[in-house]
Amino acid sequence: MPTRLDFTSEAFFRDPPKAIATLRMSGPVVATRFPIVGNVWITTTHDATAQVLKDGATFTLRKEGGDVAGLRWWMPRFVRTIANNMLTMDEPDHTRLRSIVDEAFRRRAIVAMEPHIRAIADGLADELFAQGCPADLVQRYARILPLAVISELLGLPLADRPKFIAWANAMTSLTNVLSFFRLLFALRKMRAYLEQQLQIARGESGEGLIAELIQVEREGGQITPDEMVSMVFLLLGAGSETTTHLISGSVYELLRNPELRDWLEQDWSRLGLAVEEFLRFVSPVQFSKPRYVRREVEVEGVRLKKGDRVMVMLAAANMDPAVHDRPENLDLERKPNRHISFGTGIHFCLGHQLARIETACALEALFVRWPKLRLAVEPSQIRWRRRPGLRALEKLPVLDDAMTMSTQRAA
Repeated sequence: MPTRLDFTSEAFFRDPPKAIATLRMSGPVVATRFPIVGNVWITTTHDATAQVLKDGATFTLRKEGGDVAGLRWWMPRFVRTIANNMLTMDEPDHTRLRSIVDEAFRRRAIVAMEPHIRAIADGLADELFAQGCPADLVQRYARILPLAVISELLGLPLADRPKFIAWANAMTSLTNVLSFFRLLFALRKMRAYLEQQLQIARGESGEGLIAELIQVEREGGQITPDEMVSMVFLLLGAGSETTTHLISGSVYELLRNPELRDWLEQDWSRLGLAVEEFLRFVSPVQFSKPRYVRREVEVEGVRLKKGDRVMVMLAAANMDPAVHDRPENLDLERKPNRHISFGTGIHFCLGHQLARIETACALEALFVRWPKLRLAVEPSQIRWRRRPGLRALEKLPVLDDAMTMSTQRAA
């Protein structure tokens, strides 16, 4: 009998440790039903999660015919094209595609970008209340920063940023089959836009990863035209969406825990530790892509059959008391911190350094510029989007006491 848990409920997103602890009582691997995906096993422990992620020979992202495991028969072809990216590929195709963009995301390259990322964050922090107070920190700050950075990395025009924001909002609104069909229109427009940008790059020299992809295409065809579209789609979406919700979730936790904020503001060199704990505790990416079981296998004492589907629950691994002391507590001094938010194995997140630096820059720039920043509503009024697999705040209305008093005096 599948275990029933609403992975899109307000109760689940508001208090993941409680829901996860209840789920783990049913076992390290639990049969359940996941929105859109359908019947699937999910892991609830760190060790079970690591086993599935590391054993690509047993747990494949592809069906025997080559289709992506998470796709359903009724999904249109252009969705399959977008989904056919390195995140859903096994070896050797995963390494072939990842090697093309790996250099741009190496630590040295990303660290060199830090001053520029901080400058973007400073500018966005200055403009936070430009359209009024209170401001929605998700739309006015947390979404714009990673989109601006990844757009520059790709070589996409910054003038097109409003399009990216609209598409990102549409993707975050995915909650069920009906909303999936509403999303198709946005995905179709996004694919057409990316194809157009690739075509423009073929006709003129440029900078950024798109230009580099075109150069790879010219020099030997290690990547097909469809793979180029899906690669840019993945980098633009995955390179911004998850960091958006890591930033906004981290700000939310600091605003409702003033003692943690005070500790951080006393010494900004503590940011590295803090970001690792936000990665663990906020866990914006809660689940992996579905995988097929290639052969009968035992995971933490639970036997899975060939053909079964399994999803690892990263959020549950991050809340495993066997690995983390008092995992339900947000501890910015936690050390060691064996979170698994970036995955493990061959699919370890390509942009892990970029996400860390963007989040650190975003937090410091925001709280240095607005030292009296606070929630504009009670924490109980904050809501999460009903998006399965992604812990994403709908809005984060904030105000600054100094700004409020200044506005009142002007009135």
